[in-house]
Amino acid sequence: MGQHDVKELDSRNLRAFTQKLLADLRALELMLGSGAIESGVRRIGAEQELFLIDRQYRPAPLAMEALERIDDPHFTTEVARFNLEFNTDPLDFGGDCLARMERQLTELLGKARAAAQGLDADVVMMGILSTLDISDLTLENMTPKPRYFALNEAMRRLRGKDWEFYIKGTDELLIRHDSVMVEACNTSFQAHYQVGPEEFAELYNLTQAVAAPVLAAACNSPMLFGRRLWRETRIALFQQSIDHRAAGLHLREQAPRVSFGRRWVDDSVLEIFAEDIARFRVLLSAEIDEDPLERLRANVAPELKALRLHNGTIYRWTRPCYGILDGKPHLRIENRILPAGPTIVDEMANAAFWFGLLSGLSRVYPDVRRVMEFDTALDNFVAAARLGLRAQFGWPGHQQIPADELILEELLPVAREGLAQKGIRAEDVDRYLGVLEERVRAKKTGAQWQLDSYAAVKERGGRGERQAAIVAATVENQRSERPVHEWPLAELHPTGGWGRNSARVEQFMTTDLFTVGPDEAIELVAHLMQWKRIRHVPVEDNEHRLVGLISQRSMIRLIAEQFQDLGQRTIAARDVMTADPVAVAPDTPIAEAIAQMRRHRVGSLPVVKDGRLVGIITEYDFLGVAAQLVDRELGRAPTPPLPPPNEPPG
Repeated sequence: MGQHDVKELDSRNLRAFTQKLLADLRALELMLGSGAIESGVRRIGAEQELFLIDRQYRPAPLAMEALERIDDPHFTTEVARFNLEFNTDPLDFGGDCLARMERQLTELLGKARAAAQGLDADVVMMGILSTLDISDLTLENMTPKPRYFALNEAMRRLRGKDWEFYIKGTDELLIRHDSVMVEACNTSFQAHYQVGPEEFAELYNLTQAVAAPVLAAACNSPMLFGRRLWRETRIALFQQSIDHRAAGLHLREQAPRVSFGRRWVDDSVLEIFAEDIARFRVLLSAEIDEDPLERLRANVAPELKALRLHNGTIYRWTRPCYGILDGKPHLRIENRILPAGPTIVDEMANAAFWFGLLSGLSRVYPDVRRVMEFDTALDNFVAAARLGLRAQFGWPGHQQIPADELILEELLPVAREGLAQKGIRAEDVDRYLGVLEERVRAKKTGAQWQLDSYAAVKERGGRGERQAAIVAATVENQRSERPVHEWPLAELHPTGGWGRNSARVEQFMTTDLFTVGPDEAIELVAHLMQWKRIRHVPVEDNEHRLVGLISQRSMIRLIAEQFQDLGQRTIAARDVMTADPVAVAPDTPIAEAIAQMRRHRVGSLPVVKDGRLVGIITEYDFLGVAAQLVDRELGRAPTPPLPPPNEPPG
């Protein structure tokens, strides 16, 4: 769950904490050498993250209120006030453990949903919430716990500047943000697998090797801020959101805090912990009164608080974990690659596939290092995140093999055998691996369902409507508990994804802009208006700062005034533009934007964030807003959008 009683670093507590960290590592080394770490026991568990949403399917910052209503120690906070997390109890791996885990997940999800509905909200499991906007990622929406603010300040100190994000898929995303809150876009389903110290290296490496096919079958995060990016965009986004590295250090290698790793593990979990202490600076500190070596001498398992706190600030996609259960210390492998959703049964299918592969492939490849290069596993992982089931993998016995073929023909039979050998109930093996098999055969992951749904409604609504439609359909289908390969495509929701008082400019603004510089010839402006059938052209400088706006009306006035000598002199955009035009921010309520437009008698409003032009909203856009309101009031299906201005019908 993460330690919350943390504080920011200064030079004094940095040295003290580092000493505690090194003492913990020494204590772990002694425990491994003496056989004090539990062995011969296999347990599983899971962490479930989710989003809180309001009645318009947008993020609802109600986590603290929901937790108060739930009042259950299985629940905890995440970085944003619109995220929640709950944790299952550890289960012995065998018999009906998978069905029992599903029942507990369903029960805890029901508690979260009931608490949210008591706050006029709801919950949804998605890797990335489609309706999130950049304006939701403010520090006001950060969970009011010292850990999160301390982490943000520490990361900002290391970076020394804002975060920049670049992800390219079908669309392209290039944005800048000033805090770690972008991390809150991601939610996951994290599966845990307890292992003995003597088998840790073998099974950890195997987890790395199978990460790609497991992820390819589970992708559920294809879009961010309305852009179609990777099939599992979480992978790229999370790495960039926690990246502290600086460009410009001549060819110097710098490891990111979110990573797949750099090489196989040779012998012990100590290799990973020592590597992470060596490579990554301490970010957070805490008051730690434990002497781990003294506790060992007293024959008591040390908590290793410093080591666990530091480990919690390094986000390997496959993370080693140390814990204590019933007084006995143990090691776990945490699988962090899996997204939240689409349903609990889909998540359980993903987990069962992973558990089965770890059990079954360990017999096929006792040492995967002998049959696969680490870089091949890494390349496979990135390909799976980018392309999902369309990826091609390098795999033992194949130069390249399609992801779906590898899963269906080679890995699923091994996973079935692995679960059976561990005594997992046959009907549960059939149920969960059957769900995954049907999903892969249909090539319908959660990510593909979202993309197909987006395409189905693309021409019948604005960006906010399409995003709300996907979330609304996800909520409805999650309640039905049908696996995602059985879901019908999303349809535009009658609410249109907004309410009278909650709609904001960024849900309706145009972000694909045609602009000119202040010194551009006015002829270019005229051609832009003709070619693109637009009535307003923003004028911006080289830093994308808004400096003016040229309207169709001002062009007509220019022609009237200059008709006689248009051919005799060159006119620049700055000669015609309205300087310092009325503008709004992306999070401006629609009602306020309409009032601004009426008050100033303008037909468009440039949208500006931190002084830079990010969009424009026009009279035409507000026609769509008005149509949504009428449809909502009359309870009918959304009206198809009008053709763009000046465009002939048909």
